[in-house]
Amino acid sequence: MTKITVRVTPNARRNEIIGWEEPERPGGPRILRIKLCVPPVEGRANRELTVFLAERLGLPKSAVSLAHGEKSRSKVVEITGLDEAEIVSRL
Repeated sequence: MTKITVRVTPNARRNEIIGWEEPERPGGPRILRIKLCVPPVEGRANRELTVFLAERLGLPKSAVSLAHGEKSRSKVVEITGLDEAEIVSRL
C-alpha cells in the first residue's frame, strides 16, 4: 500500500490532474494537485477523487481510499497494488 498527498480544488469545470508539486519542506512528500468538477458537499468530492484516481491508474475502485483529510483540501490517499514510482509514471 502506498500513500500519496493530494491537494484538491473542487467546483472546477472538469476533473483533471494539474501535476506534482515539490515538497513545501525538505524531505516532505510531493503533492499531487487535482481539480474536481463536484462541490465539497456531503463527501461528494472525496468519492469523486477516489473514483477518478482509480480510473486514471487503471485500478479497481476498491484499491483507492481516503486515509486522512476528509474535510480538508489536503488529503492523504492510500493506493493498493502500485508503488510510488508506478503511480507517478501512470499519472
